[in-house]
Parts: sequence; structure tokens; C-alpha cells
Amino acid sequence: MNHSIVPIFAGGGTRLPAHLGVLKALEELTIPFTSLVGVSGGSIVASFHAAGLSLEKSKEIAFNTDYNQFREFSLLKLIRYGGLSSGDIFEQWVDKQLSGKTFSDLDKDLHIVATDVTNGKPVIFNKTNTPKMKVSKAVRFSMSIPLVFSFKSFGKHIMVDGSILSEDALHRDWDTKGTPVLCFRLRSDNEYDEIKVSGIFPIFNYITLLIRAFMTTISREYINESFWHNTIVINTGSCSGIDFKMSQTQKNTLFDIGYKTAKEIIPIKAKVTAIKDVIFNTTPI
Repeated sequence: MNHSIVPIFAGGGTRLPAHLGVLKALEELTIPFTSLVGVSGGSIVASFHAAGLSLEKSKEIAFNTDYNQFREFSLLKLIRYGGLSSGDIFEQWVDKQLSGKTFSDLDKDLHIVATDVTNGKPVIFNKTNTPKMKVSKAVRFSMSIPLVFSFKSFGKHIMVDGSILSEDALHRDWDTKGTPVLCFRLRSDNEYDEIKVSGIFPIFNYITLLIRAFMTTISREYINESFWHNTIVINTGSCSGIDFKMSQTQKNTLFDIGYKTAKEIIPIKAKVTAIKDVIFNTTPI
């Protein structure tokens, strides 16, 4: 199976090991791609791959990094900038992994998608639109999870998480060659550990509950039938997209879920669909 696609790594927050599992499946199925799209947590994995990092190196980084270093609990930042964390430490971490690369430095044609909160429309960062921009900055924009990371300005735009966009913003002709897209979306259940809202400062727990409910709702958004044929939903169970204390066991589980789901479903999609390259079609099933 070697028909070219444009993979879209959509959403996920801190669940990036699941997208790494998808990458492994794509490699084993020998599905080539020269363009790829990253949204929210998926933009981290997409940027690593586009920058030439091997799957093993990306996995090593994701598994050995303590995500908790990116989280802050500043009410002042929340009130002034819309997020508990500035996101600066996260952006610096991404920039270090990418060796400071800009979009023009990348090995592959990477598109990172964020949302302009002023109009609800996508803002796309890539080699054409923003060649000299550091990729880490675009990843930071796309990972602006409401209430978690502060909003960031980009020109007249105010950037928030790309995951809140409607599906039609992602399903487009990304490489201008009609290459079919395949969108990998992470979906979670809402069976999380209970968070108590008592204590001296219950506001932090209330905010955590709100963010968690928001992320779960986004991940469980109904998929329009027009896009079902080229969408693969990866159920990450009760693992939250804002779990900054994720254990090694959880990371391994997410990687396995992403890998097994993609490895199983991609061939099925290929059999029931007939698009340009025989693998995916723009006509709904």
C-alpha cells in the first residue's frame, strides 16, 4: 500500500504519543507523504516529523519529557491573558527540539492550523504563508488550549487552539495537487478521576474541570458524513488531553492505541473507498 496522502494529526493536547503510534502505522503500511497538517497536540508530532526527527527520536522525546513543566497556575495570567500558563516554556521546549527551524528549513511541507478567536476562522502557518517564522511559534499558537495557555496575538489575529475549528477548515486540498487527506482525530471518554472542589482555593479545581469538559466535548464532536470516509477516530479512553502528569504507562498505552487503530482501520478505509489514488475518495461512503 503506497498511495500518497496528506495526513492530518488533529487535536490531542498532551496525548501526542497516540499520534506517534499513527506515524508508526503509516511507516509500516509504506504510505508516503510529503505534506502533513498539525493541529493542537498533533502539531507537535507533525513538526517533529517535518523537521526530520526519526520516529524513535520523537518517541524518546515524548516519553522522557515531563509535561508538568509546561503547566502553571497563575490567576493573574488567567485574568490578564486568558490562560493559567503563558506557554513560553512550552514554546522554548519545542524550539529546542526543532533546533530553531523555520518553515523554510523543513524537510517536508508542514501546515500548522490555529484559530483566530475574533472570527472563528483558521490561520494557517506554512512555508508559503510564513516561511521565516519559527515552527515552534506556530505550534504554540495551535496549542493555545483555552484557559490553559494564554491567548497570543499574531498581527490582527488572536490565536487559540486549532481544535475548535469546524471540520471543513481541515478537509481541503493542502498540497494543491488533489492528494487525498486522512484525518486522525483523538476522542476521549469523560470517565476521569474525580476532582474535589473543596479547599482553600477551589477555583483552580473548578477551572480544571471546565477545561477538561471542554476538551472532551471538542474531541467527541459529531463527524459530518461528508468527511467520514477520510477520518479515523482514535479512542483514547479516559486519558485527558490536559493530563500534564501523564505516566509512562499511559504514554505507552496511547502509543499502542494510535498504532493499532491506524494499522487496522487504514486498510479498511482503503477497501471501502475509491479516491484518486485508490486509497481515499472525496465522495462520501
